Amino acid sequence: MWPYPKIVAHRGGGTLAPENTFAALRCALAYGFHAVEFDVMLSRDGVGVVLHDDVLGRTVAGAGSVADLGAAELAALDAGSWFSPLFADEKVPNFGLFVDYCKAQRIWMNIEIKPVPGFERETGRVVAGVTRACFGAEIAAGDPAQLPLLSSFSAEALAAAREAAPYLPRALLIDCLPHDWLARARALDVVAVHTNQRHLTAALARAVKDAGLGLFCYTVNEPGRARELLGWGVDGFCTDRIDLIGPDFA
Repeated sequence: MWPYPKIVAHRGGGTLAPENTFAALRCALAYGFHAVEFDVMLSRDGVGVVLHDDVLGRTVAGAGSVADLGAAELAALDAGSWFSPLFADEKVPNFGLFVDYCKAQRIWMNIEIKPVPGFERETGRVVAGVTRACFGAEIAAGDPAQLPLLSSFSAEALAAAREAAPYLPRALLIDCLPHDWLARARALDVVAVHTNQRHLTAALARAVKDAGLGLFCYTVNEPGRARELLGWGVDGFCTDRIDLIGPDFA
């Protein structure tokens, strides 16, 4: 059974706000979303920061690898002007503060562990450790619906997350499900598989569900496709078009 929200705002506010920022979270709330997906990697000094790209330049002003800058340096960088001058004050968020805000606003989180290459295990360990510290009471309560879901494309990161916080639920991200997807999922003891909706078929969806795993898709922006996927038994998905596909769509 899938205990989590079905419709999740991608990178916070989808395409309606600068991704992975506090402005994105505020945008999600404005559209009625209390479930978001976002990405976390590590700064040079091992602090979790909310960012999708491991190199600067697309959504954050600057150049070079995220791993070459300290958390304080990253926190000073402009993460909003690329989207609109109205968001020039948005900075790269600290992961712990981002989690605190989500908890305060009762926002459920799908936290994607997105390591800079070469920092897979360390990123998994830190992200799981920070999350564990923030959700100690909820972990003790034993109700998975109260907990965030950690996900990653990196098996190393998920394995390290399991070691650091075994009671936090985890999901394996796979773009296109290969023949050994179930073996990979079992080896990492995950509760769900997250996959690219473009490559999913009804038969694959059935196979994942028959294996007793949750099935989540990214990134679904067309209402017709959303209805089709839900009809196949998909448990949930994230969307960029939070203006077209609302939190109660399912």
